[in-house]
Amino acid sequence: MARLMVHISRCAMKTLVSQGRNDLFNATGKSRISLAAWRSITTTRCLRAERWYTDQHEWVTVDGKVGTVGISDYAQDALGDVVFAQLPDVGSTVKKDEECGALESVKAASELISPVSGKVTEKNEAVENKPSLINTSCYEEGWLFKVELDNLDEIKSLMNEEGYNTFLKSDAH
Repeated sequence: MARLMVHISRCAMKTLVSQGRNDLFNATGKSRISLAAWRSITTTRCLRAERWYTDQHEWVTVDGKVGTVGISDYAQDALGDVVFAQLPDVGSTVKKDEECGALESVKAASELISPVSGKVTEKNEAVENKPSLINTSCYEEGWLFKVELDNLDEIKSLMNEEGYNTFLKSDAH
């Protein structure tokens, strides 16, 4: 039987390992996966990076040293129809757990607290022009700003999705 060596991404490797398929890799971490096994891999690849949450209902995803920040579905629902978004300016510095902007809705106003520290590299101007994107797509089109992270270790203090869902079920929020 011929062997086909396939190079797979770290995301695909994580997927396989999380599915109990760590037997597909040799001691050096290089794949030794058959074509049949490769075809059985889910093709979602890492379409969605892991999202990390604060107890203030902000979230961040990390790609390299860049974090994308937004508010959770719970937060947008609690706010109601968002009518105004004041986002941090590109080039400004944000600090973890400090105010960096504001959101206003028909029901309330809310401070925007940064889940991480760093330099703002981009803000979602579409959200500033159409704040309702936060309500209709808080995780995709309604993200708020991107930041070059000062300290990747700050992520360790945030909740993963499972932890956040448990937090939402508690009385603490």
